[in-house]
Amino acid sequence: MSTLHFAGSAPSLSFNIASRPGAGKPVRLHLTRRGWIVLVAVPLALLAAAALIVGSFFTSQAQATGVGGAVSDTVRVNVASGETLWTLAAEYAPERDPRAVVQEIVELNALASSTVQAGQSLHIPVDAP
Repeated sequence: MSTLHFAGSAPSLSFNIASRPGAGKPVRLHLTRRGWIVLVAVPLALLAAAALIVGSFFTSQAQATGVGGAVSDTVRVNVASGETLWTLAAEYAPERDPRAVVQEIVELNALASSTVQAGQSLHIPVDAP
């Protein structure tokens, strides 16, 4: 049997627990003020943590947008012997900074580095972004 007692400023929860079968007088277990704090605070803290996790999931900044990025026209080029990405960038987009064009060529063609081989086929951007 359990009972709830309000004594002083903090409520106290008591349980009647038999110490041993056939042992006569039951033992009373009292929940102290610290016990009440733990009993209430731990579930509330877990609930708040779960709410923060769920809330951060729905308000994350990494969301797809409906606006597409700038699409640039490209031309397919076979690399000749002695050509580099820098010379290709200067030839096909002379009005732009060659560093930006080389970076765009690397990204467009998923290149691991800026080194190219003769005969390699590449997409080269031809207009300003």
